[in-house]
Amino acid sequence: MSTNPPNLRPDLAPSAKISDPARPGQPTIGMVSLGCPKALVDSERILTRLRAEGYGVSPDYAGADAVIVNTCGFLDSAKAESLDAIGEALTENGKVIVTGCLGAEPDYIREHHPKILAVTGPHQYEQVLDAVHGAVPPSPDPFIDLLPAQQVSLTPRHYSYLKISEGCNHKCKFCIIPDMRGRLQSRPAHAVMREAERLVDKGVKELLVISQDTSAYGVDIKHAEDRGHRAHITDLARDLGSLGAWVRLHYVYPYPHVRKLIPLMAEGLVLPYLDIPFQHAHPDVLKRMARPAAASKTLDEIAAWRDTCPDITLRSTFIVGYPGETEAEFQTLLDWLDEAQLDRVGCFQYENVEGARSNMLPDHVPAEVKQDRWDRFMEKAQAISEAKLAAKVGKRMDVIVDEIDAEAATCRTKADAPEIDGNLFIDEDFQNLKVGDIVTVEVEEAGEYDLWGRQIA
Repeated sequence: MSTNPPNLRPDLAPSAKISDPARPGQPTIGMVSLGCPKALVDSERILTRLRAEGYGVSPDYAGADAVIVNTCGFLDSAKAESLDAIGEALTENGKVIVTGCLGAEPDYIREHHPKILAVTGPHQYEQVLDAVHGAVPPSPDPFIDLLPAQQVSLTPRHYSYLKISEGCNHKCKFCIIPDMRGRLQSRPAHAVMREAERLVDKGVKELLVISQDTSAYGVDIKHAEDRGHRAHITDLARDLGSLGAWVRLHYVYPYPHVRKLIPLMAEGLVLPYLDIPFQHAHPDVLKRMARPAAASKTLDEIAAWRDTCPDITLRSTFIVGYPGETEAEFQTLLDWLDEAQLDRVGCFQYENVEGARSNMLPDHVPAEVKQDRWDRFMEKAQAISEAKLAAKVGKRMDVIVDEIDAEAATCRTKADAPEIDGNLFIDEDFQNLKVGDIVTVEVEEAGEYDLWGRQIA
């Protein structure tokens, strides 16, 4: 049992969980999945295809005939982490196939690791399968393997990510994701619903809706309607809410039509939780980022959301130390945060990323100033979080059980996404609980990021 650290990276997916044993003699593939939940879904799809072809999934290097490293290229620090993971896989296993966002730069990867077997870009599933076939030929058992494979899940059985689109049409100067993953490509709504129904039928209690720009879902296919489902985020949220699982929305840009989602939260169809990447509050910084620059109107929107759904939880991410950011502009961000009183906040110190237009901006902020601003920002965010959680003491709420050990049951409230937000711990009379249970608790104690409570019979 541990409390949530204040500097947890908000862009990272939970660590992949691999537990299914391989049968004797079965060729096995290991998977290292780095980066965001969207990449984790890509890893699940690759492994699902491999399972259908008779491959097993190995939880460690030693038991694998080859290893796939699904990389992240979001920041230079993420690139370095990916290169380190590739190097570790080469050392421990020797047969390594690289895919994912950093795979869009094959020369860069081979410059550091020339012994890798193959490199493919993001969501290039067929090329990954071809590389696996070349490294480890399939050897299926026709009586066991060549059946329609159930989707391989790298998350606990009681929650699952549901990716509704690929790519992004934004041109933020600090981001190269559209260059790596392309423009917006929405999945048909009926396909999303079919996957969601299968997940719920398998026992998934929480669907975490993800994309690069969830609010824009369906724009590229003109909100097409097919088989009774319309490709618009409001319609999709309503349809998903009818399945009986918790539905949590991530990466929602604050377009005007987002306000139509809030009544669905007030009705209980989807969780009262919005993950919105505001990034900054000063209009000049936002313009330099090439992002919408209406921070004052955003405060009005937040007030309207809370008026419609008082229990709404707002999570966001911000960048401090963006090129040209002055002390006055940073102070505006702190003042805005005071007014907005966001529930959950993550923060990055700005980093140059190869290929990003922001690299060419003048007046880059010194590292020590970025660190100082990050410290001050997180201090304020922590104080807001602590006060908001203290106000929950004595209240009753539903929680979902994520993990149980000898000390406590680790749970999450509706206000908490897995591994990026806080936890609620039940440390007495929890022996009757099971992972995936949804139970009612009364909050008895609050910390800076986490809660403690007791189950209500």
